[in-house]
Amino acid sequence: MMYLRVLGSAAGGGFPQWNCNCPQCKGLRDGSLHARARTQSSIAVSANGLDWLLINASPDILTQIRDNPVLQPARARRDSGIAAVLLMDAQIDHVTGLLMLRERGTPLPLLATPQVLSDIGSGFPITQILSHYCGVQTHALQCDGRAFAVPGLPDITLHAVALDSKPPPYSPFRGSPRPGDNIGLVLANPANGRRVFYAPGLGQMTPQLLDLMAGCDVVLVDGTFWHMDEMQRLGLSSKTALDMGHLPQSGAGGMLEHLARLPARVRKVLIHINNTNPILNEDSPERAELTAAGVEVAHDGMEILF
Repeated sequence: MMYLRVLGSAAGGGFPQWNCNCPQCKGLRDGSLHARARTQSSIAVSANGLDWLLINASPDILTQIRDNPVLQPARARRDSGIAAVLLMDAQIDHVTGLLMLRERGTPLPLLATPQVLSDIGSGFPITQILSHYCGVQTHALQCDGRAFAVPGLPDITLHAVALDSKPPPYSPFRGSPRPGDNIGLVLANPANGRRVFYAPGLGQMTPQLLDLMAGCDVVLVDGTFWHMDEMQRLGLSSKTALDMGHLPQSGAGGMLEHLARLPARVRKVLIHINNTNPILNEDSPERAELTAAGVEVAHDGMEILF
């Protein structure tokens, strides 16, 4: 059995966002909204329940470790269940937590595409900073369809898929995205053949990607925005969901339309949910629409076995 634990299910800023007084954040703070608080998105995967692959290191990693005791097995005076880290992209909310792991006693195995390693080696030089602390052992991922293993975690098989999304605003390639700036990940259990597809940032669906998802048992995908113009409606930004590299759930060509094409046996879960998204309100019509469509909303602490 493989274990997947959702450490954080929110988009950047978390929920409630520290400086936001939109109806969602305000309602959660004053208790008028039926919703759960969420930290910034990250998952962890293990084959034995002791040694874990951390997928994205959010700024909330210390809180997430505290809230998930399985990540601290306490086998020695200094210990961690985090055996390696894999980055899906170079976004601030997915890489900043690496700095919190600097007290590690040995170099941190870090898996990412060459594009992501370039961004966090220069534009936001986390790997350079960590070289003065624990250091990192980088492993470049190729989005060529070939399966690969994680150093120290041989029982987990993965392969990476290049997605259409955007690198972070600090990247010199923000305006000209490259394949490898953002990936989807297939996690497979070699013992039973079950597969999970993980993609917290997804700007466009393709027939090939939909076919890949149809062959998985669970899809854990981008749930950032409900509306294309969600941020504009609230006066929080002039950008659309696609401008920010995310496919909205609703509307023609939205995530829900694509998920409806998947076989009924596929478990469908949304993650990386922005604080403005009405699906966070468990009493909302949007949440009811998801339930009717058989689509779940990830929450911190959710566990998926495969």
